[in-house]
Amino acid sequence: MKILRRILRILLIAAFWIGVWAFASWRVGKPLLLPSPAAVAARLWELMQTAEFYRTALNSLWNIVTGILIAVLGGSLLAVLTSRIKLLREVLLPIMTVIKTTPVASFIILALIWIGAARVPTFITVLIVLPVVWTNLDEGFARIDPLLSEVARVYQMPFFKRLRILILPSLKPYFLAACRTSLGLAWKAGIAAEIIAMPRAHIGTMIGEGKLYLMTEDMFAWTLTVILLSLVIEFSFAAIWKRLDRKTPRKEA
Repeated sequence: MKILRRILRILLIAAFWIGVWAFASWRVGKPLLLPSPAAVAARLWELMQTAEFYRTALNSLWNIVTGILIAVLGGSLLAVLTSRIKLLREVLLPIMTVIKTTPVASFIILALIWIGAARVPTFITVLIVLPVVWTNLDEGFARIDPLLSEVARVYQMPFFKRLRILILPSLKPYFLAACRTSLGLAWKAGIAAEIIAMPRAHIGTMIGEGKLYLMTEDMFAWTLTVILLSLVIEFSFAAIWKRLDRKTPRKEA
């Protein structure tokens, strides 16, 4: 019953915002500036009838998911190292700060010169997500209860047992927050990189071409595709996390 209520609430919220969009499109009265939801949905349906649509969507999905995985693994490894080596943390902190504060467009243009258009979206995704993962996990390591760590050391608890019942539960909320934040940032940064780099057969390239040729319906349809893919990835991550969380031992002493 709770699931049905939640689905109904989501549908009502979606219907409300689609209604706002439809009203705004009607008031503007210029499809070139703001097409209606019906027109965008019809155009998206047309695109979905072609093989090129799925090839384009998969290319962007591959780039961004690959970038997220590389960044999560790299950020986790760096967090482990910096929790052990304080000097390394001091060395990395200015670089991570620079990455987080520098405009994404600057990195995209530099990457376009260095590595070519095809690799830019993945590189930018890694560059944007990695500092988020490292910062959150670094904070998580710093917040592990020192008294519990001392107890584990005194009782000579095996490493894997200490990892399972002390370290991982302490890091879980920080890792979850990092992943949730990273998923949104990854899509924004990755698609922005595609719009600027214009690699062949990618969603960002199609959005850029829509802007160039004033095909507003195409721009909205591809943007809606990005939103739907992002939601699919986010819900998939949430489902996998819940499944893993159920298998986590609750009682251990």
